Amino acid sequence: MDRWRAAAGALSGLLAAFAALASAELVSAAVRPEAGPVTAVGGAAIDRTPAPVKDWAIQQFGTNDKLVLQLGIVAVLALSALALGVVALRRRLVAAAGVALFGVVGALAATGRPDSTGAVDALPSLAGAVAAAGLLYGLSGRLARDSSAGDNLPQASESSGDVPRAATAREWDRRGFVIAATAAAAASAGAWTLGKSLNAASGKDAVASRDSVVLPAPGSAAPAVPKGAQLRVAGISSFVTANKDFYRVDTALVVPKVNADTWRLRIHGTGVTRGRTLSYADLLGRELVERDITLTCVSNEVGGPYVGNARWIGVPLAGLLDECGVVPPARGGRADQLVARSVDGMTIGTPVDDVMDGRDALLVLGMNGEPLPFEHGFPVRMLVPGLYGYVSACKWIEDIELTTFDSYDPYWVKRDWAREAPVKTQSRIDTPKPFARPKAGTVVVAGVAWAQHRGIDKVEVRVDDGPWQPADLAAEDSRDTWRQWSFRWQATSGGHTLAVRATDRTGTVQTGKRTRTIPDGASGRHSVVVTVT
Repeated sequence: MDRWRAAAGALSGLLAAFAALASAELVSAAVRPEAGPVTAVGGAAIDRTPAPVKDWAIQQFGTNDKLVLQLGIVAVLALSALALGVVALRRRLVAAAGVALFGVVGALAATGRPDSTGAVDALPSLAGAVAAAGLLYGLSGRLARDSSAGDNLPQASESSGDVPRAATAREWDRRGFVIAATAAAAASAGAWTLGKSLNAASGKDAVASRDSVVLPAPGSAAPAVPKGAQLRVAGISSFVTANKDFYRVDTALVVPKVNADTWRLRIHGTGVTRGRTLSYADLLGRELVERDITLTCVSNEVGGPYVGNARWIGVPLAGLLDECGVVPPARGGRADQLVARSVDGMTIGTPVDDVMDGRDALLVLGMNGEPLPFEHGFPVRMLVPGLYGYVSACKWIEDIELTTFDSYDPYWVKRDWAREAPVKTQSRIDTPKPFARPKAGTVVVAGVAWAQHRGIDKVEVRVDDGPWQPADLAAEDSRDTWRQWSFRWQATSGGHTLAVRATDRTGTVQTGKRTRTIPDGASGRHSVVVTVT
């Protein structure tokens, strides 16, 4: 097999893969964007990835973990396409069958997703497989040896033993292949562009519904942030985290675009005597409350970035449940777990007692003075102060079912995370950064500490193996928000290790014992190494 023909075969495979993705993208515009094969297979991979691996990916790639996964899927597809293209030079039907197999995998992944709408979700993957198999079969046909190419070649003399090279390697249709490949690439590019455009336009009604929202003034407004809550220290986190900077950790490869005008929330289940279905307008018409609340992801390592503080506005969830006849277990109620379901199939379980114990558990409509961004759950998400997000903060919520912990395991519990997960008392050094080289003299060490729904009572800093020394605390907004702190260190030349610990209002001191994020959040003390010059 000459190398140019082999290269053309590999190119055929790549063009077939591109045709598959382009066709699937176009068909998904008629079905739904989430049914596309890369998204469907990626979602299936996330669902089946062991919790430690998933947590590792978040630590390594942060909020780019989904992009890395999608690029990995495309890379596997490309390598497989290269191989199938070469196989097609000798076994066209076998290669076409291999392409079809990828389509079946995509179809099964799409129809097996928790948010699947049925068999129709298989159409993008199947359409892509048909397009790819047909194109690969056709292009590989162009690469077949042309038996007529040697008919007019010079005849070799039997006595000389010389055989013209062309007589032993019949030609393939180079010109026909180039024309067909170019046309296929152009058609695929057009289909891809059109599909992307249509999918982008499919969310325009949702975007319009968000743009039309005017959040009413809350009946219970949040108090002004106290003066002194934000320290004037370079490098410290902002007390209020801007929406664009707020962390995002979820399993959605495609951010759901939900139309608030057609959105509905159903409340039902064990102990619900008066089930309800509410519209977005219904929630806007209720008395709203506004609160500053710090939210923390259970995947946050000690000293990690997955924590943020925002001003939220929403409907008190406890009052709504009370109207539905729900009684918490602490008062003899039958249901001890509230299962929130998202439009993307995510399920999150929250203790009913925590939702109804008087804390500001909310169905959130707004974030930092504007309707929720789509990335953070528009039109409505749930939030319960003091609990990690995976047991309290369902985004794009559409269903609330009251049940028991014994009868149902939500998404993360099925993957070895704890059923209940109150936020652990934690603190972080924001400045100086690890391996910084500050000058000798007074160095301001500063950061944040949090223990939502308990509050921070004390923060201490230790230099090397010295004693714990008290830090200065910033003004407290509420026990549901983080608290800034600072410590003026008289730094001496050389290498030093700075460590921090917090004590919450219950008297619990942040432990020095390091644990993983699994099953209920990381523990340990944050430290940084610096060199004073």
